[in-house]
Amino acid sequence: MSAQLSVVIIGRNEGQRLETCIRSVQAVHHATEIIYVDSASTDGSAERAMKLGAKVLTVYPEYPAAAIGRNAGWQAAIAPFILFLDGDTILNPDFISVALENLADPQIAVVWGHRREINPQASIYQRVLDLDWVYPPGISTFCGGDALMRRTVLEEVGGYDAQLIAGEEPELCQRMRAKGYIILHIDQAMTLHDLAITRSSQYWKRAVRAGHAYAEISNLLRQRAQNLPPEERKQPILWQRESLKNLLHANFLIDIFSIGILGSVIFTSMMPVIICIIIFIGLSLRSAWKVRWKSNNLLSLFLYGLHSQFQQIPIFIGQLQYHYHHLLGKRRQLIEYK
Repeated sequence: MSAQLSVVIIGRNEGQRLETCIRSVQAVHHATEIIYVDSASTDGSAERAMKLGAKVLTVYPEYPAAAIGRNAGWQAAIAPFILFLDGDTILNPDFISVALENLADPQIAVVWGHRREINPQASIYQRVLDLDWVYPPGISTFCGGDALMRRTVLEEVGGYDAQLIAGEEPELCQRMRAKGYIILHIDQAMTLHDLAITRSSQYWKRAVRAGHAYAEISNLLRQRAQNLPPEERKQPILWQRESLKNLLHANFLIDIFSIGILGSVIFTSMMPVIICIIIFIGLSLRSAWKVRWKSNNLLSLFLYGLHSQFQQIPIFIGQLQYHYHHLLGKRRQLIEYK
């Protein structure tokens, strides 16, 4: 296995989480090549990784981005298969062997499994975001940050787009699928993750980053599609539908609550606001019902439904921020929530 696999871990100020991540990889197979790419941490993360025997690379980009670290890692790796991990994750001991079996099919470029939160009960935010990681197994449109990839395909498509500050994995997968490769999500535990979100400001920033990714990726791929001949415009533009849906959804929520507050002021009654809240809860219950397959815990599903509705606002703001910076010809800095 050591000749087949290189593990690339990226991180920035991960501290003890990074040590736990590296040890989880070493516990699976001690001979596996481990490369840690550090984005100019100030907490001694690079030194921690070095002491544990990992090969350490440090990048000092003008605009920090996960894509830059991942590119540096896989380009320095020696194996035909690259396992990408974030420094705040713990690798499941069974994932590598199961994933490599699936990569026996040369058409499969990426294999990824289930990522879940280490401690979803640590905060209400982690409880709902834990369900965000749940995807149905099978052929998928994209993968997350933790994934096992075929090196030859990374070389063929040119790796990650280093200009992106978010959404780099889905954009990479779009280019892979355009060449006929398969992204496979398997029904296998892959990693445990530590979001470490305990404050509303962190939750808000994470959703803003998602909105920025929606807008940037869909806009980038739309521009690329315009330069292709008609016969090559086969794939739908990634996240274009989600981007438009968010714009409509967020504006609906903003409008309905604005009308409710205005109505309460005009009629000196709380009834218009109460009606708006009832509508919001109704929409949340509908969202919870649609994803009932993700959990058998009714409270978690209800909270996830509330999250699905509320997050539309910061996602919308993230989209607006992207378009504002794009209009001014400026590049947005990395949106960090930790």
